[in-house]
Amino acid sequence: MPRVLAANPKATAFFAGLISATGFAPLSLWPVTIICLTVLILLIQAAETRRDVFTRGWMFGAGHFTLGLNWIAHAFTFQDAMPHWFGYGAVLLLSLYLAVYPALASLIAWEAARRLPPARRIDGRAPRVSAALSLLLAASWIVTEYLRATLFTGFAWNPLGVIWLPTSLAYSATVVGTYGLSGLTIVAAGALHLAIGRRIGSALTMALPLAGAASIGLLWSFYTTPETYEVLAPSIRIVQPNIGQDVKYSPEMEATNFAKLSTLSGVPGTRGRLVFWPEAAIPAWLDMEPEWRARLATLLGPSDLLLTGGEKVYFKDKVQDGYTSRVLAGARNSLWIVDPKARLIGRYDKAHLVPYGEYLPLRQILEPIGLSRLVPGDADFWPGPGARSLPLPAGNGRPSLKMGVQICYEIIFSGHVVDEANRPDFIFNPSNDAWFGSWGPPQHLAQARLRAIEEAIPVLRSTPTGISAVVDAQGRIVDSLPHETAGYIDALLPKAGGRTLFSYIGNWACLLLALALVALAVATRRTSY
Repeated sequence: MPRVLAANPKATAFFAGLISATGFAPLSLWPVTIICLTVLILLIQAAETRRDVFTRGWMFGAGHFTLGLNWIAHAFTFQDAMPHWFGYGAVLLLSLYLAVYPALASLIAWEAARRLPPARRIDGRAPRVSAALSLLLAASWIVTEYLRATLFTGFAWNPLGVIWLPTSLAYSATVVGTYGLSGLTIVAAGALHLAIGRRIGSALTMALPLAGAASIGLLWSFYTTPETYEVLAPSIRIVQPNIGQDVKYSPEMEATNFAKLSTLSGVPGTRGRLVFWPEAAIPAWLDMEPEWRARLATLLGPSDLLLTGGEKVYFKDKVQDGYTSRVLAGARNSLWIVDPKARLIGRYDKAHLVPYGEYLPLRQILEPIGLSRLVPGDADFWPGPGARSLPLPAGNGRPSLKMGVQICYEIIFSGHVVDEANRPDFIFNPSNDAWFGSWGPPQHLAQARLRAIEEAIPVLRSTPTGISAVVDAQGRIVDSLPHETAGYIDALLPKAGGRTLFSYIGNWACLLLALALVALAVATRRTSY
């Protein structure tokens, strides 16, 4: 290992991890991420004990997540029930926990590499640089990243593979999924590691899986290229009112906020439209307030449908001092479908809720010490049943459709965004990214694009402050609205493509890739260098 890295390996690991996060949006400096991962491989290779390996992987992860998740601190500025400075502590604490996963990946790879059969020696000397370690790290990274997205409700934000969106390698997600794409990121760093070790032939050989994955992904993307609609494509309007979190729940601003939504929804025409509003767009309980439904219906033409975020609330009886009263028991974060006759013809309830955002775990313990959930309100949100497709009836110039819904944070969970028994024609991702500062919204959009690639299904996003977008079935941005800009998107709904391999087998694809990488590591270790 170069002396400059060996001088202080812990600090080197931390700063390499910190800089590696610049590969994510909004900077998207993906080559920098590859270089930083190469530094991590060098640090793991030079480690002499399990403790050294785990510590270096953990320090790398701490830096990686601290910068990549800096936007979380911004969310605390909108919750006066807790000190705003606590947001920075929350970023640090979360990063220290998430760093355990890169640390485990590093330790597993290092330990496994030591237990492999000895490499064939050349001229009586062992090779200085082993491809096996990088391949094993790629496999263990896949597994630990999957675990990060699963354990303790999961936190799948910023999977490593999302850095490839500016390149054709992103299309390999149609085959191996997002976590498999993350493993290929480590393979790329391993190829660079071998090149630095002057093993150019081995580096080129190791780069073959990357070229193969990119080629297969591109071929599959051509296979899944959407056909055109048999009739005119459905007309859609996506609304972005630029309503900030500081005024969203203000009673004094209710009329102004509704006027923005109303104006940006446009004037109805003869052709039926689908009008999309953001998550929690209106401060109303639509199933209990017919006057609100009537207000919304006035914005719609005879064949239009409005799809808007709102809450579904539940009450319970409370007996105190001999008197019974109705109190709020809980709520669901919902997406409602409103028709021109002011009827509610469909509802989706968010299933994957944000801990500490939409509900407070261990409320009985944490609330007395001053902690609160970030979303205003006293009652916690309840989870819905999971992904399902909602039917949208045909209208003038619009065929009947099936709509999948993933509200905000739900879209980041690879392999869990569609009802496999009733696959939708598109996914609507209403979101409220006004919490997320300047880094969160582009990162959120990037992950939505990966879902579109994996499933070959277009994704529509409507947010209060951006970034709202139309993403086609190949993950390309057809149209979008800039952050913190009021506006709307008029477009034709992109058509879904043919089913991808990932859509058939889900995250088994990435786990199979992990096994293949382990097998390749064993085979590589047995060959000459």
